[in-house]
Amino acid sequence: MAEDIEQTVKRRRVFYIPGYDPIHPRRYRELYRKESTDQARISGYKIGLKPKTTKGNYGWSVNAEIDGVQVDAQVEVLVWSDIVRISMRNSILATYGQLVQTAWVYIASGALWRLMKLRKGPVIAALYPVGMLLVQLLIAVLAGRVVFAALTYFGGPFWFKGLVASVGVFVGWSVLEWFKKHDGKFFAYYLMHDYAFGAATRGANPPALESRMAEFGEVVAEALKSDVDEVLVVGHSSGAHLGVSMLADLVRAGLVPDDGPDLGFLTLGQVVPMVSFLRDAHRLRADLRYLSQRDELTWVDVTAPGDGCAFALCDPVAVSGVAPEGKKWPLVFSAAFTQSLSPARWKELRWRFFRLHFQYLCAFDAPKDYDYFQITAGPHSLAERYAHRPASKSRIVKPVNKFTSTAP
Repeated sequence: MAEDIEQTVKRRRVFYIPGYDPIHPRRYRELYRKESTDQARISGYKIGLKPKTTKGNYGWSVNAEIDGVQVDAQVEVLVWSDIVRISMRNSILATYGQLVQTAWVYIASGALWRLMKLRKGPVIAALYPVGMLLVQLLIAVLAGRVVFAALTYFGGPFWFKGLVASVGVFVGWSVLEWFKKHDGKFFAYYLMHDYAFGAATRGANPPALESRMAEFGEVVAEALKSDVDEVLVVGHSSGAHLGVSMLADLVRAGLVPDDGPDLGFLTLGQVVPMVSFLRDAHRLRADLRYLSQRDELTWVDVTAPGDGCAFALCDPVAVSGVAPEGKKWPLVFSAAFTQSLSPARWKELRWRFFRLHFQYLCAFDAPKDYDYFQITAGPHSLAERYAHRPASKSRIVKPVNKFTSTAP
């Protein structure tokens, strides 16, 4: 176990890649501050945050005393929220257009049915915005018709009915605008934009995202030249497949020095199949295949069946149908929410699907061998911590993807 290994990490650089999230990165700092304090109290170590003193990406410094030794870590958020916000600027009509296009891409290609062979949870999560937006449209239409029927109950000339019809359309449209304004409660528009982001290009990366990933790679490459002991890249949710491609590019370019810091890659709550199962995701599938056999890094993939928004225990390389001979990565295991959270806490969170999707970044009542704060601020590298950890026996490795081409 990692506790029996002599301290090898005194200084660490951590790069966190969020999922499809339009919110300012300070949210992640506050989440880290609050949850690390709770985990330190539960697990009996010390941890504290300080403002980041260097220029560049938004981040913070962490000072920890774990297993009786001091560790300093600098955490930076690799931001692409501006790209997310731009993709979410669609009007109501454009969003319903996205609904039709996204449904067609997944259904006509057969990707939806193949994804259901893996985990039904994330597929249901993908169908939720479709159903919710259609329900909202139905309510709007009914509201408009009720107004029209009420105002024309006693009849009237043709011109009057035309005027009332306009009023009905206005009422229906106002209902749709109300739903959009209050999407923070329904998440229909947010999720629709999320799934449409990948479907719009059938899995290919838009130019703005490719450019941003190149910028991420430059920052990580620079960190690999520094005198820290470990560089750790954390990809959460959609950020997982961004990390895959970014790191694959770094390794291909020979930018991971043999005598540099250890390079760790931690993917949490990944939704890789939602993209890799699409027809034109050639780049992602090639990167998955390439990264899975490299010695330059350690790749650990952590999910949990309790997270209905992730493809829990699905090996992203294997299920995408691109596992090569000699495949090494990722090491796939479960964060075991039902065992690591107290019964009372699990009961509280069980139906809060979006909150559970962030549980990987939070404190556990009785952590097993997964502790986000020991990984990011502890005295052992990712490679050392899980050197003898077997993969979960219940992981899914069966290739079910129809599209396995890695070249356009």
